[in-house]
Amino acid sequence: MAKKGRVQVKLRSSESAYVYVTTKNPKTHPERMEIRKYDPTLKRHTGFKEEK
Repeated sequence: MAKKGRVQVKLRSSESAYVYVTTKNPKTHPERMEIRKYDPTLKRHTGFKEEK
């Protein structure tokens, strides 16, 4: 049976079209995620924002 409560979200790079897919608990973090991660197309760390 699948985990209840967690949803999959896409994190899109603010400087390229690269996307990470991760999960989050929307009850504890209802706001959109913003995180710095490695972007392999640019070969450096950039900001990633959650998209709908």
